[in-house]
Amino acid sequence: MTDFRPPRTIFGVRRRPGKASQGILSLGGRTFRCALGKGGITALKREGDGATPLADLRVLGGYFRPDGVVRRRDRLGLTPIGGDLGWCDAPDDRNYNRPVRLPYPASHENMRRKDRLYDVCIVLDWNISPRRRNCGSAIFLHIARPGYLPTEGCIALSPRDMQVILPLLSTRTVFRVMR
Repeated sequence: MTDFRPPRTIFGVRRRPGKASQGILSLGGRTFRCALGKGGITALKREGDGATPLADLRVLGGYFRPDGVVRRRDRLGLTPIGGDLGWCDAPDDRNYNRPVRLPYPASHENMRRKDRLYDVCIVLDWNISPRRRNCGSAIFLHIARPGYLPTEGCIALSPRDMQVILPLLSTRTVFRVMR
């Protein structure tokens, strides 16, 4: 039987020289500036360390704001972000590193952020299955703050660059974070 799945797309992610919390995302001959975690890149990711994991991060799916700044063209079938969508970041909670419905009693992120960083939010396969307590949660590809200020461990792009790469993403896409 022939395998008709699209080929795997691998984006390379490296830190910018002299800037541990900023990176360069590359595919083929194209490069894009990105923000990384305030803790740089680490092989020993822990909850709350603010670091981007040194790993191959596969795209699992994601979310978008219908009223967002990025025109959505994607192959992922992104889910709209409603006002009740959260993401649990409490290591002792049964829904750790999972989407939750708000209000939620344990520590969580509100996915409908006022700062619009999650206008497009791609879920990356970090500590999803299996989940390990305190090994990090909510590792996403999302919109960067102006000036590419550090993230809490995610990879973040400008709205314009997100719009360029969004149509290239599938569940066979991998972000290879390297040193």
